[in-house]
Amino acid sequence: MPSRFEANYTDPAVALDPLIDEVFSELKSSFVEMPRGDGFIDYPTFERGYQELKRSTKAFTDVTKATVEAAVQTAPIAFIVFRAILGFTPPELAYLTTEMTGIAADQGAARSIDRNMRLQPLEPRPLGTTSNDQRIRAMIDAGVTILHAGASTEVPAVLHRLDKADTREGVKSIPPVADLGVPYPMVLYERFLGRPFASHRDSVSELVGEVVESAIRDVLTTAKVSFREAKRAERITGFDQAPDFIIPDEFNPVALIEAKLTEDDGTARDKVARVQRLRALRDQAGHKYDVIACIAGRGFKVRREDMRRLLQATDGKVFTLSTMHLLIDRTRIREYRTR
Repeated sequence: MPSRFEANYTDPAVALDPLIDEVFSELKSSFVEMPRGDGFIDYPTFERGYQELKRSTKAFTDVTKATVEAAVQTAPIAFIVFRAILGFTPPELAYLTTEMTGIAADQGAARSIDRNMRLQPLEPRPLGTTSNDQRIRAMIDAGVTILHAGASTEVPAVLHRLDKADTREGVKSIPPVADLGVPYPMVLYERFLGRPFASHRDSVSELVGEVVESAIRDVLTTAKVSFREAKRAERITGFDQAPDFIIPDEFNPVALIEAKLTEDDGTARDKVARVQRLRALRDQAGHKYDVIACIAGRGFKVRREDMRRLLQATDGKVFTLSTMHLLIDRTRIREYRTR
């Protein structure tokens, strides 16, 4: 049985089901693993920030703007720990800060501050008079105020964000949790509400989506192949939607590549439609360049008919992360290999 790269797609009798199974066997879910990224904080680093915040606040019995600031200046990761106690994302804390203090802390600045602290989590950071230092002070001020208030709502239909084991009654809820530890069911319950690694996954969402594109770049760069990578929403003459990669360029293409990692079958279907559109444009113009799909994620495994359409639109040139090393040899890109 020939592989999908060798099958004759002009033959009406070509057996596509084994070829679909071939691609499906290579696809796997990507949500179990994710990139660490530059700003990933391991537990020992996080724990050091926790201990610094605990020391500075006298085991959370003296939580003030000054004591939290002192911890953050000694170990910036303490700011992340403080935000984790509150249970807010950087933009959420920034919004509340602006609302409560009148000091403008937009979402972009909040994310930038958060990232810088994660990049240098244990490097002492004195707070001076810069705009970002003022924002940090304001966010600490707002956070301390919110924390002392605790879960203040009494409306049955409303769930307060501080209605958690360690903040329900404000600051006084923290010491018992810090001293005695939280019951495991409570840890699991709060983890269920927030999803494990949710914050980190959000922070590296672009890296997760870039897995396939990065693999393509690596293959092309290693072989010294010239290529044009389209920018987001870029308009390229001759295409109603620009392909992700053009080899070598749009003026004399020998290959177009659409790349996608998705865990969602609806998104996968949209990508299949884009590949079909590229094939239709090629045939209408009488060109001979290859139309190629590079895919990953369980979203492409849901509908067999979608994979059938993808194989037919690309003449079998469907590459997964496990077959990406064949990208050049199995396509016209080999004509531009210089190494």
